[in-house]
Amino acid sequence: MVEPVEDGEEIRWASVLAAFDPRESRLNWLLLAIPVTIWLSLVEHNQPLAFITSMVAIMPLAYLMGRATEEFALRTSESVGGLLNATFGNAAELIICVLAIVAAATALSNGDPESAATLVHVVQASLIGSILGNLLLVLGLAFVWGGIHHKVQKFNPEQVGANGSLLLLAVIALILPTAYHMTGGGDAETLSANVLKLSHATAVVLLLLYGLFLIFQLRTHTDLFVTDGTHEHEEPTMRKREAMLLLVMATALIALMAEILVHSIESAGEKWGMPTVFIGVILLPLFGNAAEHFTAVTVAGKDKMDLSFAIAVGSSTQIAIFVAPLMVLFAWAMGVSLSFEFGLLETIATFLAVLITNAIAADGKSNWLEGTMLLVTYALLAMTFSLG
Repeated sequence: MVEPVEDGEEIRWASVLAAFDPRESRLNWLLLAIPVTIWLSLVEHNQPLAFITSMVAIMPLAYLMGRATEEFALRTSESVGGLLNATFGNAAELIICVLAIVAAATALSNGDPESAATLVHVVQASLIGSILGNLLLVLGLAFVWGGIHHKVQKFNPEQVGANGSLLLLAVIALILPTAYHMTGGGDAETLSANVLKLSHATAVVLLLLYGLFLIFQLRTHTDLFVTDGTHEHEEPTMRKREAMLLLVMATALIALMAEILVHSIESAGEKWGMPTVFIGVILLPLFGNAAEHFTAVTVAGKDKMDLSFAIAVGSSTQIAIFVAPLMVLFAWAMGVSLSFEFGLLETIATFLAVLITNAIAADGKSNWLEGTMLLVTYALLAMTFSLG
């Protein structure tokens, strides 16, 4: 382990490079997928395989980004540390969505609306997939793994209530544009335009709500969100400049992998007969947030359910009321029509996921059977989305 030292000294490259060492984390072995992805993309021009290897490469890079963020969080107050973790927890997903929207804008300028529509659908599906994956897959695995080691586990029910209410509000924001489009009168072009206007207004409201939620969580009611066993006995192992360098390197590599991934989605889907919605809802969130998922399950086995719940459900909340509205407004600025009309199946699936999660977690207790219920729900939805 690298000993903590003063920030005034020059950068020690050894401490930065040590973060990439497979002996630090076996997940780092997957970094070998980076040169393979570049070779497949530039030399072999094998886009379907590049799609797979780029997803694999994003997993350890997301871990390294989280490692750098954690170093910053250890040097700050709990409130600032929480804000840093909230900001960078879904960074890989955010980068993929941003690049997909940029690619959609480029496709529109090149007179290819079909490719643009496909990329927009991928963005919508990946946002829904992140919410479903965290609520059902990650929380389900955490409940099962924790339940195997501990008969009954407890977590803060007030944290459940705050996150659950926000998620329910976000689902309402998803339902209304779809419901309006299905029940509204007028021609299709007018309906689509109105749905887009409604989505833009809703995005602004949700971002304002997210700001208020941060004030509630990090300032006025911090005691409700204190997690068990966060950083009491941990010390920073990098200086701030070294952590910043690691963060920049990981972000740059994620952006490179995401660029290759975005431009290989269509060919991969055609090659293996995978529907776009399955790629977006299941595959992208699964690989993009794998490091965060692993952490949530691991700490559940140590009976730190407040922390596990904060990672899993807190991440879904951030996607729903921060990342999704931010992407809608970013797409608007780029001239891309991205709305909250994510599709009837996706909307119903999200509503059901929030409903069963709130029902199971309402008592502030968990066991392995409840985790199994969440996993079965995720499996059923995954099978449905695989049909296209």
